[in-house]
Amino acid sequence: MPPARIADPASGAPFLLTPGPLTTSAEVKRAMLRDWGSWDDDFRAMTAEMRQRLLAIAGDRGDYDCVPMQGSGSFCVEAMLGSFVPRDGKVLVLANGAYGLRAAQTLAYLGRGCSLIDKGDYLPPRGAEVSAALAADPAITHVLAIHCETSSGILNPLAEIAEVTAQAGRELLVDSMSAFGALPLDVTEIQVEAFVSSANKCIEGVPGFGFVIARKSTLAAAKGNSHSLALDLYAQWQVMNTTGQWRFTPPTHAVAAFLTALRAHEAEGGASARLARYTNNRDIVVAGMRAIGFETLLDDAWLSPIIVTFFCPADPAFDFARFYAAMKARGFIIYPGKLTVAESFRIGCIGQMDGDIMLRAAAAEALAELDVRSAAPPEAAKAARAQLVA
Repeated sequence: MPPARIADPASGAPFLLTPGPLTTSAEVKRAMLRDWGSWDDDFRAMTAEMRQRLLAIAGDRGDYDCVPMQGSGSFCVEAMLGSFVPRDGKVLVLANGAYGLRAAQTLAYLGRGCSLIDKGDYLPPRGAEVSAALAADPAITHVLAIHCETSSGILNPLAEIAEVTAQAGRELLVDSMSAFGALPLDVTEIQVEAFVSSANKCIEGVPGFGFVIARKSTLAAAKGNSHSLALDLYAQWQVMNTTGQWRFTPPTHAVAAFLTALRAHEAEGGASARLARYTNNRDIVVAGMRAIGFETLLDDAWLSPIIVTFFCPADPAFDFARFYAAMKARGFIIYPGKLTVAESFRIGCIGQMDGDIMLRAAAAEALAELDVRSAAPPEAAKAARAQLVA
């Protein structure tokens, strides 16, 4: 039996075509209508169930544990780097967008050593160059990879990176913020020390916290290493395993919503079913946008099912602020671009949306309102893309 059609948000709210926060189900929203005591047994049971469900999605067989952490995804990335990278350690950061560069900036704040492979906006880091960088610098202790770089929408070759990192005897840390829960990340298949994700991404919860899934041995070795009281993953892990509680005030309503979202994730068919829905969303919106002249930043081989970057049209009548307003008036909130070489915008494929909804998201009416005759990008943008992907 085909899945039920996803209903429009209540009260005429727009769909969020963004990579999180995203459009959530009515059930997830309703879960936040009750107050919870942070020390209460019921809430502690909710936290325990949440952690076990996340470990199950990751394929854990007992070697890993899940540590939720208050704050945005960047809080969790900093907690992971500050807790697991020794103070005399050095991280090879693989960047092809804003979030890899943010990780490098975080390491600078933390006073941890950092080496950077910066691929710009278009290209994925490949195993051979990671292997060469590790061979050239024995001081590197860790590699930090971005699973899906949402500033461009590129899906990076995580398995390839993990393989060469393990062969070099280094430890892999992964920012899977926008990928976990849909894209494959099985700890029995990919050798990873730890990875982070967030409640308001592919699990389809709301903002308020993220989580780190890490080897128990890595967590145990992190005692006393953190630069921060609040972001100490070892301390959070110890308190949770001893008392079932969060060390500091937890985002109770966000946890309740997330647990509802986790149960819906399982009912839908898990990560594989969610990946299939998101992939269909991507294919529909890309086909629709290309049909009216838009071009994607990336070749099809690197398009993720999470978010897609489109070049802004060269037509002088195009103005992003007006285009954004026209799309919002039609029930869709899109995302500004983050590229350094060309003007762009992004359309997210995740959240409570299906193919029928994505068919409605094509921008032909918005372009007509702006009197844009052609959605083709500037020749300079196409030339830069051709040079970088050659």
